[in-house]
Amino acid sequence: MIAWLPMEEQTVQSVEEFLAYAINLESEAADRFGQLADAMDACGNREVGKLFRRLADYSRLHLADARARSGFREIPNMKPGDFTWPGLESPETAAIWAADPFIGREQALDIALDAETASHEYYKTVFEATSDPEIKVLAEEFAEEESEHAAELRKWIAAHRAGQAWPVNQ
Repeated sequence: MIAWLPMEEQTVQSVEEFLAYAINLESEAADRFGQLADAMDACGNREVGKLFRRLADYSRLHLADARARSGFREIPNMKPGDFTWPGLESPETAAIWAADPFIGREQALDIALDAETASHEYYKTVFEATSDPEIKVLAEEFAEEESEHAAELRKWIAAHRAGQAWPVNQ
């Protein structure tokens, strides 16, 4: 589990900074979920591969949304070391070892759920720490989207554990 930074260290100072963080977080998440999808496909877990492709697509949609919202704004050009994350890397970035082609289906799903939950908590923490109304609106929207993804993963995990069919349209 991620050790979260104190609230004051989670506070973003501007909408531009929030969007820089969101762009970085969603870009890394899309890449990592794509790697997980490739790993699952390589070892024959095609259903889970499809789920991870869907999660990568969700991250790309969030990325496009963050970039669109940045439109006329001057977003800070931050290098990877400039970001202060609650852990070693952005919250939604699933652990790199999870891309091991020998990983089990349930373990891969648990890792994806951890990533989505961490992202939700990150945006929720930003929401709670800021007094800027525009950042609050953005953080709340992003947190809600991550919460929906976590709920979808919980359905998949429950179905897997119960030996049921996957609860999604493939």
